[in-house]
Amino acid sequence: MLLEDQRFLHEDLERLESAVSDRIAEDPRHIRDRLNRDHQIAGFLARISDQSKRLIDIYNDAEGTRTREIQAISTGDPFDEFYKQLGEIKDFHRRYPNEPVENLERAYKRKIPGEGESGTLEVDHMFTGEEAFGRFLDLTTLHEDYLNLPGIKRLSYLQYLDAFDTFVPPQCPVKRVDKMTDQYLNYVGRLSNYLQDFLRRTRPLQDLDQLFRAFDQDFEQAWESDSVPGWGGQEPSQGAAGPTAPKTEGTGSGIWCPDCEKEFKNENVYKNHFTGKKHVKAVEARKQASGTSQEVDGQPSGGVAREQQAANSRGTTIHRLRERAIAEREYRSSKLASTVQTERNDTKVNVERKQGMTERERQLELEAFFAESEEPSARNGGGGGGGGGADGEDSDNDDDEKIYNPLKLPLAWDGKPIPYWLYKLHGLGVEFPCEICGNFVYMGRRAFDKHFNEGRHIYGLKCLGITNTGLFREIVGIGDALKLWDKILRDRKKEKSGGENVVQMEDAEGNVMPEKVYYEYVYFFSLWI
Repeated sequence: MLLEDQRFLHEDLERLESAVSDRIAEDPRHIRDRLNRDHQIAGFLARISDQSKRLIDIYNDAEGTRTREIQAISTGDPFDEFYKQLGEIKDFHRRYPNEPVENLERAYKRKIPGEGESGTLEVDHMFTGEEAFGRFLDLTTLHEDYLNLPGIKRLSYLQYLDAFDTFVPPQCPVKRVDKMTDQYLNYVGRLSNYLQDFLRRTRPLQDLDQLFRAFDQDFEQAWESDSVPGWGGQEPSQGAAGPTAPKTEGTGSGIWCPDCEKEFKNENVYKNHFTGKKHVKAVEARKQASGTSQEVDGQPSGGVAREQQAANSRGTTIHRLRERAIAEREYRSSKLASTVQTERNDTKVNVERKQGMTERERQLELEAFFAESEEPSARNGGGGGGGGGADGEDSDNDDDEKIYNPLKLPLAWDGKPIPYWLYKLHGLGVEFPCEICGNFVYMGRRAFDKHFNEGRHIYGLKCLGITNTGLFREIVGIGDALKLWDKILRDRKKEKSGGENVVQMEDAEGNVMPEKVYYEYVYFFSLWI
């Protein structure tokens, strides 16, 4: 019956392709239905891949079963073979009389609630209420785990949304020694797993495995070159001069000490701090944590020394493997966070909006959201039956119904106008034009303040030759921006030339001072005499 299995697989593949094309032709309005459609298509594609592999194995015919079956049909008496297979079929159904017959025509058709199917979709059990079917992130549990880490400054949930993917000091308050605990390892593991699972739930049709493999390859290269942020292998010594510390951490303008996890503006202060108690303690703590501390007095010799050296080497290897595991999770979390940047920004806006609502308003909004998510399924169920009738007419009337919006208020996420009090609260009726953005008009103070950090405004400043965009907040005119930039350049040039041309004077006691201060000192001294 191998040929029958082959025919069945071909039919199954054709049914699956037809089901995929039917789902792609749909254009659901609600995010719940779009996600459900994408997950169904992903399931169909996975089944197509499995069935294609089975079909390829049959055609390869490694054991020769297909060839023997074809020879038996073509060379022998066809009626004998026919009655033989018929007897096998009857014997099978006699042994299994209640075996259901798989109907491929109905297996991949869209399930309609009106035909006795449940109205609950697959995606209803995938997301929490806070995630709103993948529109927002739900990091409340991870926020609590973060606050329970040792040495953490208490952050609000909104602040945590801005900083959960930052693992490099001084922005991250967790020291490298504290990161070696099991609690921190579990935290970054849960964070990366949540972001990875969130991507799988919200983007089922993307090749996420390839994306994750690319993240792993980038981490491998960065780890081998010792360029993973916050996990460099430099160990500063305690000499008089000391080595030059890496300048890639901190604010980037000073010299960073990885042991003290502190940034120094002056190189002399950085060199002199090696003899301080805090630096010495930090170096000792780091050596003990890495398992590389050695005895100062009474070094053992012979076999004992070799055993101790082997134990220290094993400890260093284990410590480095643990560092690698933590660094890999941090690196992946940072990459995944950049992938879900849109959902992250939407989450921050949603949290800010909910903070200004009462508990009753939140409950009403949640009920309206779930009611809205159930309406598309009801419309599909009513119009998909055999004799649509009144249900089909009602769904058409619902689709054709126009939203009453005489004040031209902005639409909310549910497609309905926002309340007028909210419109007035945020000042959405006030226009803020920006000449640097090409005379683009921003509605409301909030959108206007936010656009200074967006790509359009920064690109406009760069087109004017302005590189330091942080100093041009609240400046929207091209002429004002150019005048300010010219003034900044003149001041920088003046400071540079003034610092180079300062004349140093020395008094009778050997005190060195600038020329201006010296003449003032002589003048007041002459008056005093």
